[in-house]
Amino acid sequence: MEPYEKSKLSEWDKEYVWHPFTQMKEYVEGEPLIIERGEGFYLIDTEGRRYIDGTSSIWVNVFGYTKEELKRAIIEQTERLPHSTLLGLANVPSIILAKKLVEIVPRGLKKVFYSDNGSTAVEIALKMTYHFWQLKGEKKRKYFVSFRNGYHGDTLGAVSVGGIDLFHKVYRPLLFKSYKAPSPYCYRCPLKLSRNKCTMECVSIFEHMVLEHKDELCGVIIEPYVQGAGGIIVQPEGFISKIWRITKENKLIFIADEVATGFGRTGTLFACEKENIIPDIICLSKSMTGGYLPLAATITTEEIYNAFLGRYEEFKTFFHGHTYTGNPIACNLALANLELFEKENLLAKIRERIEFAKKELVRFNDLSHVGDVRQGGLMIGIELVQNKKDKKAYPPEKKMGQRVILKAREKGLILRPLGDVIVIMPPLAIDEKTLKRILDITFESIYEVTEKET
Repeated sequence: MEPYEKSKLSEWDKEYVWHPFTQMKEYVEGEPLIIERGEGFYLIDTEGRRYIDGTSSIWVNVFGYTKEELKRAIIEQTERLPHSTLLGLANVPSIILAKKLVEIVPRGLKKVFYSDNGSTAVEIALKMTYHFWQLKGEKKRKYFVSFRNGYHGDTLGAVSVGGIDLFHKVYRPLLFKSYKAPSPYCYRCPLKLSRNKCTMECVSIFEHMVLEHKDELCGVIIEPYVQGAGGIIVQPEGFISKIWRITKENKLIFIADEVATGFGRTGTLFACEKENIIPDIICLSKSMTGGYLPLAATITTEEIYNAFLGRYEEFKTFFHGHTYTGNPIACNLALANLELFEKENLLAKIRERIEFAKKELVRFNDLSHVGDVRQGGLMIGIELVQNKKDKKAYPPEKKMGQRVILKAREKGLILRPLGDVIVIMPPLAIDEKTLKRILDITFESIYEVTEKET
């Protein structure tokens, strides 16, 4: 990297960089927080200030930022082979990682197709599913069922099955048709039901939708157990198994988008394990490399894979691929990350942190403007409301979620909200003391902004 003047970075950032999911008009009016390095579970800015990473760099970091085994995996593979295409060739780490992934994902998933992020993993799953039915001669099967408040990425296929209007509405003219089932957003039930009287009528609506359209459907895609970007919406017990059963009874392909929930985030290695779900396709990314490099995998069954087999002149090939598909450095890194999962007995530690957080989160319910506290493993969402009794939301111009996370930043914690839902998503190997500090700062920040400053 060429020499630079730290005093110029803020100016250059505002002049040259367009940040994702960021209103740039407001951003350039403020002072950017520029991260220069990481140390353990802390991020350190250009002024030397330290911040706990409460979002694990958008839900990816596992062991912190200075894990020697992960750094060594990158260096060693870089010296051997930094990149070689997977188009008609193979490389050693991608083969070994594929074998390892097949060994740990739900049974029946046998074939690994690599890409480089969650959106592309989903895009591949959608194309595979549609193409599978076309190869089977079922030409009418063109559509998917997905869920309101669902988020599957930002490519156009992933957006087509997404369910967050704020993100997706403007792109509707570019999208393909899909059917949207109600989300199990129990705090703000779309069917106006109360939790204590809920018999999961949303599942009945989903089933009716499937039965009505099953001859034109390819499959169903869902984030199992927790809808992440929709607001950390935790599905009630039994919901996902019912959705899976209905999907399979109607012979549709079940796609589990575990980009956010996979690799221990919910307390099991994959969220599907919680209710013994066996998907036809699983989409993985985020924590697969410990949060150090981009890598994704779409893993599917032999049945789906076999439909694409044929002679060259039949053109059954799955014509999809990315330049850095199966990158050797990223694959070797993922192997080192998975070895550390086992070596450090990480899943057991995650479960301990989940229980600790569960006890600590009880006090948040006493805050006057916390309407709902949701926890799915180490995925935590705290929904702020203007009025607790009638669940009235704050008007957008109040920017309450943003104000809370800026207050937390003053106290040495980096968070990022989803509207007025404060999201806590720490590195998976977080120690209890640091997790306690995250929760304490979040509590203080919510209290100070919602009760002292308003």
